[in-house]
Amino acid sequence: MFEFSILFPSILNGLTTGAVYALIALGLTLIYGVLHIINFAHGASLMLALYAVYLLKQHLGIDPYLALPIVVPGMFALGYGLQRLIINRASHGKDENILLVTLGISIVMENLALLFFKSDTRTIDTAYTLSTVAIGPAMIALPKLVAFAGALVVSSILLWIVGKTDLGRAIRAVAREKHGAKLMGINVDHVYAMSFGIGLACLGAAACFLLPAYYVNPQVGSGFVLVAFTIVVLGGMGSFTGALVGGLLVGVVESLGGLFLGESLGQIGIFVIFITVLLFRPQGLFGARS
Repeated sequence: MFEFSILFPSILNGLTTGAVYALIALGLTLIYGVLHIINFAHGASLMLALYAVYLLKQHLGIDPYLALPIVVPGMFALGYGLQRLIINRASHGKDENILLVTLGISIVMENLALLFFKSDTRTIDTAYTLSTVAIGPAMIALPKLVAFAGALVVSSILLWIVGKTDLGRAIRAVAREKHGAKLMGINVDHVYAMSFGIGLACLGAAACFLLPAYYVNPQVGSGFVLVAFTIVVLGGMGSFTGALVGGLLVGVVESLGGLFLGESLGQIGIFVIFITVLLFRPQGLFGARS
């Protein structure tokens, strides 16, 4: 059995990773909750956001955290435009068409990244990349702590938007009954595009928090989106609370799994819990029974 001095740092490390997982999953949850489809381009969109942060640092010297006011609105604009100009028009109102369109967008994004950046893995250097902070017996990397705090702040802002603003009320109305919302004068197409834009804006924030201690290549989004899909189902499809709690839980399980089983097998625990929850609570931890 591992001692507290070993378990505590592992749990903290899992929480810092899980907060970023949760932020990525929240964007996916918002898109699913309103459009009722899975966005297969979510991982590729995260990859584009990471490249945007990388290019801003390499060519303009903009720190990843200072890139937030640039990357987040840029990803929002990309998401809004994709939904309004491509996905909405190409789907013709059919959910199965939306799935295929987002899958096609994902393939296009990844191949464009391969064309312009090749398959090389790229990183950036900052003055604080290797800095650590002591928390009890644990030494935690400073970028991970910033990512943890930043992801929780952005998640709180998203929850406030959905729960307390006119846009949030419109989003919830469309998610519950789009035809009734349209009769009440809500512009459903605009709400769809706003939801897609906000979902991608979450990815922009996640990219700014990730890159000081992570890397980017054309395939980097695949691993994150697999975990994000797991979190969305684990927490309950369409549940924001479930996505947040599920992300933190998955981060801790992954970290402890790596501690007990080795880093290469760390994610086994995630899928064991995932299968267990589906067996005994198919609607997820915070999902409502249909």
